[in-house]
Amino acid sequence: MEGSPRDRDETGRARNARPRDGLGRPLPYDAPGVERQPEGVPRPPGEALVEAQRLLDDGKPFHAHEVLEDAWKAAPERERELWRGLAQLAVGLTHLARGNAKGAHTLLDRGARNIEPFRDHPPHGVDVPGLIAWAETATPAPPRLVADPGTAPSSAPAG
Repeated sequence: MEGSPRDRDETGRARNARPRDGLGRPLPYDAPGVERQPEGVPRPPGEALVEAQRLLDDGKPFHAHEVLEDAWKAAPERERELWRGLAQLAVGLTHLARGNAKGAHTLLDRGARNIEPFRDHPPHGVDVPGLIAWAETATPAPPRLVADPGTAPSSAPAG
């Protein structure tokens, strides 16, 4: 039985090559899309936070999620749930922006629960209490990942 051809990356891994809009929704192959974040880019935590915040501020929570997911995969074991929770908050905001209130609530709740253990001693200047409060209100405004912007580098690396 012959299956449909799948988009694959240079290593042969299945990848959807369709362009995507600013909220990560697939578009037709011939449509112009928003440039996606490169996957697997190792960034120091501060740079990941700055880049994710820039994307959130630009209305691209799906793309911020990709940056935070890379940080989650590269984080030391003791911080993985923090980064996982931050990525889930970005996905929750993506669902909210797409009009999927149920999906937004689920991911915002899950993300808040995953970052909760870091409330008293948040690494990298992450505003854990502020993010939890934001997630509980489920507002469409992008959250502030770092309470004091001076605790993270002023710019993220290009590309």
